[in-house]
Amino acid sequence: MVQITGATKLLGVMGHPVEHSLSPVIHNAALKALATQHHHFLEYVYIPFPVTANALPAVVSSLRELGCCGFNITIPHKQAIMPLLTETTAIAKAVGAVNTVWPTDTGWAGTNTDVEGFLSPLQPLDRDWSTVTPCILGCGGAARAVLAGCAQLGCPQVHIIGRQSAKLEQLRTTCAATLSIDIQIHLWENLPRLLPLAALLINTTPVGMSPHTQASPLSTADIDQLPQDAIVYDLIYTPNPTLLLEKTQSSGRIAITGVEMLVQQGAAALSLWIDQPAPVDIMREALLACFT
Repeated sequence: MVQITGATKLLGVMGHPVEHSLSPVIHNAALKALATQHHHFLEYVYIPFPVTANALPAVVSSLRELGCCGFNITIPHKQAIMPLLTETTAIAKAVGAVNTVWPTDTGWAGTNTDVEGFLSPLQPLDRDWSTVTPCILGCGGAARAVLAGCAQLGCPQVHIIGRQSAKLEQLRTTCAATLSIDIQIHLWENLPRLLPLAALLINTTPVGMSPHTQASPLSTADIDQLPQDAIVYDLIYTPNPTLLLEKTQSSGRIAITGVEMLVQQGAAALSLWIDQPAPVDIMREALLACFT
């Protein structure tokens, strides 16, 4: 347990809901390890901030007054935070969403480490990504980071499937201007005809997230329509695995959980805040211990 004193520096994660987040677990494990290894290391604590959409501007302003050293942004604020920032990085502008914020002399600056986190378990795989057309389920802030990651992999085209045509069109319009990838949008009822082509399918929706662990965006019959060597990547990390990934594993296809994405995006954010490398292995161990 971190010993909180008057000198403790504040970090956190802002979202609604945020009670399920395991970011405090991985960050506080890393911060404790750093404080133990380096006696000169300033002590920090990382806490969850449950913030509604209406309260977001006031909370962001208040955290600056409190001397907060940085925070993560999760659902549903990854896009709404952007007008409240005085600086955003090129990758955040390209994605159109921010997940990591830090203070500057003039206000708050933001970037997106989700892209780096998303790519980490895919890059070691032996795939010719120039021949892969990913299917992304959902069209929120996480989908934007995944879209940017697919462009970095070299995928020439991507299909995005959602339930709101206006939101899909907005995503395509904003991302097409900044990302070199052909973006095709589809309403959910078009998903069945896309499944046989989906060598990489990514779930960015909250369907199946704890506590609704018996939900899945795809049925067993849907998964059976995927190519036999398909990769199904669920960004949800609690439960681990989700029902979607349990079904994927049972079908003999490749399943990737959201664990490594959470660890790697968190490590990138922490390194930015404390200006030194984050202990990635400790963060991963702390997260995996939550599931045993």
